Amino acid sequence: MSKLKFILPAVILMGGFLAATTASYGKAEYVKSTKKGCTYCHVDAKAKPKELTEAGKYFKEHNNSLDGYKAAK
Repeated sequence: MSKLKFILPAVILMGGFLAATTASYGKAEYVKSTKKGCTYCHVDAKAKPKELTEAGKYFKEHNNSLDGYKAAK
């Protein structure tokens, strides 16, 4: 019974870590080349990769470049 006191919280903690992690489709090289954070192009950090902002759509359509992009004011 004393082992259960340690194992059960460990299992719950590991399950929480697995549930909280998300797959990352962005690449570090994009952040370096654009000098913008992930949420500049993606709707939300936890969003599906296809949910892009206008900047993200421009980036995708213009060969991974934000050159010439003007944000809406």
